[in-house]
Amino acid sequence: MFERVGCVFPGQGSQYIGMGKSLAAQFKIANDSFEESNSYLGFDLKKIIFEGPEEKLKLTAIQQPAILTTSIAIWRVLQQERQFNPIFVAGHSLGEYSALIASEALTFGDGVKLSHLRGTAMQEAVPVGRGLMAAILGLEADCVGDICKQASAEDEIVVPANLNSSLQIVISGDSNAVQRALDLAKKVGAKRAIPLSVSAPFHSPLMKPAAERMKKAFNEIDFHSLKTPYISNVDANLHADSDGIKDRLIEQITAPVLWDSSMRTILGLNCHEILEIGPGNVLTNLFRRLEGAPEVKSLDTLESLLSFVNGKV
Repeated sequence: MFERVGCVFPGQGSQYIGMGKSLAAQFKIANDSFEESNSYLGFDLKKIIFEGPEEKLKLTAIQQPAILTTSIAIWRVLQQERQFNPIFVAGHSLGEYSALIASEALTFGDGVKLSHLRGTAMQEAVPVGRGLMAAILGLEADCVGDICKQASAEDEIVVPANLNSSLQIVISGDSNAVQRALDLAKKVGAKRAIPLSVSAPFHSPLMKPAAERMKKAFNEIDFHSLKTPYISNVDANLHADSDGIKDRLIEQITAPVLWDSSMRTILGLNCHEILEIGPGNVLTNLFRRLEGAPEVKSLDTLESLLSFVNGKV
């Protein structure tokens, strides 16, 4: 049942009020995960996740540890109910921290604290209103890259930020430059070119102050040997040892997420099944649109998790 299974963990935008609540009610190990996060952070993250308000959960400094905690609560239940060793782990942006916890390279406590700091640092890296992110659908990566170069100016830049699939790319940068890029994308035939409701221009050079803050924090963190190889966002390569993890996580803050390339790396691993572990099903849907992808399951609810461990799906 668990032969040649890989695990992927979602990033920002997958959160919703009540995620993990039914899981915590049924499994002590899940509830303990939320309580642990509270103790690491010094505030009641669990209450925000389970009860809201939504405006607070959307704050990136809250959203990041919330998604990470929910993902690891699901992972711990899965390991408790039907222990197995995946052949790889990977995560989208923030999800890379969840993947590293699952691989035992990073402790849960360090991951919770780092994700909270990461969210805070990314939000505070630029003044509110200066940055923007937007999604462009229907154009190839090279075309979007050229558009970003045309739309950028000396003091206003826009870059590809998330290469989610061959025809779904998120751009990020100064608000004016992003808007110019959207106008250009529409002119050359993009199916959709729309601003996103996010609080900062993530995965762009504007995040350099956040990268510097995280670099200092990583100096206090010890990464352990990887139990499971992981795929990095910044190079889409499979890494079997912990050398370079810190540098790649720092680079990730200002560099694009190479998710489409990561999925293609996974296709070459002879993986029989992929599990998305965390809230939502964004990564599941991206895999299902990829030709040649193995079976993919999203384990984001108590029902889907129980069905999986009991062999009903």
